[in-house]
Amino acid sequence: MQDKPNNSAELLEAVQSGDTHALAELFSHHQSRIRHLVDMQLDTRLTGRVDTDDVLQEVYLDAAARIQHFVNEHSGSLFVWLRLITIQTVANVHRRHFGTKMRDVTREMSIFRPNNNATTSLALQLLGHATSPSQAAMREETAARLIDVINAMSDIDKQILRLRHFEQLSNTEVSEVLDIQPKAASIRYIRALKRLKDVLDEMPEFNGEQE
Repeated sequence: MQDKPNNSAELLEAVQSGDTHALAELFSHHQSRIRHLVDMQLDTRLTGRVDTDDVLQEVYLDAAARIQHFVNEHSGSLFVWLRLITIQTVANVHRRHFGTKMRDVTREMSIFRPNNNATTSLALQLLGHATSPSQAAMREETAARLIDVINAMSDIDKQILRLRHFEQLSNTEVSEVLDIQPKAASIRYIRALKRLKDVLDEMPEFNGEQE
């Protein structure tokens, strides 16, 4: 009887050999991140109609059925491959419920798309220390300014913000998804954050100045 792989490296090696049992174990390891992605991608109109656990099960079954694609064609990390499977699976869920007119969710979504969990947004995160009445009054105006800054960024910088902040990908994973060098991804991310923080630095309530 063949010994069961007992660590991530061995499990990944087994997956690369087409072992669906190893895939199940690693899928379980990544499940919380995959769940987060499903929650981000799933249209809010399906709340109460589609259970996230059912979608997760479908993602796993899709991955198991396509494991030879990972073995034969995918040269990157398992999680990035599972991310792609997840996005495609959610798109299939949308098509079943909304038909062919439903927007293809495999296209990059806006990080400030209305009614999406992603709108627990970077702007609101940066405004998280606004506690006084004057600060609270400025939240909406400042958030709008931050969104304007984001909208003025290049598409790749917006994608990097979305992948890092909302999908919670590592810099290495971002570079793989976007097919750019890790150093370039890191520089772009730091630069984009600085542009957002520069807006806050203009506001006395956020940079520590008092009237």
